[in-house]
Amino acid sequence: MDASDSKRFCCVFCVKMVKSIPVIFILCILAWSYYAYVYHLCISALGGIASMEVKALYLTVYHIILVFFLWSYFKTIFTEPGGVPPKFRLPEEVFEEFNRIPIDLNRQNAVLRDFSENLPVMTFTNADEHFFSDIRYCDKCRVVKPDRSHHCSVCRKCVLKMDHHCPWVNNCVSYSNYKFFILFLAYGLLMCIYVVATTAEYVIKFWDVTSDVRISGGSEKIHIIFLFFIASMFSISLFSLFAYHIYLVSKNRTTLESFRPPKFSEGCDKNGFNLGCCRNIREVFGKEVILWPFPVDTSLGDGSSFPINKNIPEAQSLLSSDIYDQKSSIGFENSDTQLFTSILINDDSCSNTNVAKYQDLIEI
Repeated sequence: MDASDSKRFCCVFCVKMVKSIPVIFILCILAWSYYAYVYHLCISALGGIASMEVKALYLTVYHIILVFFLWSYFKTIFTEPGGVPPKFRLPEEVFEEFNRIPIDLNRQNAVLRDFSENLPVMTFTNADEHFFSDIRYCDKCRVVKPDRSHHCSVCRKCVLKMDHHCPWVNNCVSYSNYKFFILFLAYGLLMCIYVVATTAEYVIKFWDVTSDVRISGGSEKIHIIFLFFIASMFSISLFSLFAYHIYLVSKNRTTLESFRPPKFSEGCDKNGFNLGCCRNIREVFGKEVILWPFPVDTSLGDGSSFPINKNIPEAQSLLSSDIYDQKSSIGFENSDTQLFTSILINDDSCSNTNVAKYQDLIEI
């Protein structure tokens, strides 16, 4: 390894360590809270507060929640953000034509439109009623962006259904791990509430001047009181974040879409992917309700194409078909769902071959 490679390796290692600081911080807080709860509350201090049966109950419930929290947290951290499928990447000859000098924006838009004819692309960079909207393109990855995907400057790639890049998990929250992230918030909130509820009795006795707990157990008191207040503060922050993301799930929106609504050919629509509350939840958690509490992959679809709200003009003009995909997000019950496979486009600049790219839409 020469000097330049060694320097590059050191720089990359330092950057990774800096990015990992929030995760290390959370794990350190968790390790200390485990020590404070298990040892100081349940083993050392709890003898004067509750019986052995209550002590065993406290420890059992705490460890169950802890296992689910760690499971969800590490799944969120180590699940690779979904990358753009190869079919969205410009072939070399198309890229050369796209990048040919002199640069002509109209020619580039035409190249992208021709290339995207058979791709399930429904959102665009513009929404002008006088011309076909520009195709979303990433010049860093050389790909046509699938619907709801964005380029992450931290991950250095386009990410499918990107919600945001979260420093607390050192990863992009996206299609591939959004369910795990929601469960991480849920179990983190549940753990904080449980710790607050089970330590409250000890904290109340500490403030009681007539209680023996106020007089005895110096270090134990400090650990448990700090644990109570830290869990209370984390409960407030986690509740607000969890409630916000539950709202987003119910509306089938990402954090980015809540600030910048997706643009369809007829204009922006923040409810463009809203299929109704129940179906929106299934999009993230899947059809098997029994698997919802577990951080396993049950999300519907492939992350690159999504059913859209029937109020979007593109969906209203589609013809019905009987195509059904078990894994796709369009695979709801046939009794109340239809899949659409073609669209009528009146713009003369668009070829009828655009039909194929609208095969993943449904009417709700």
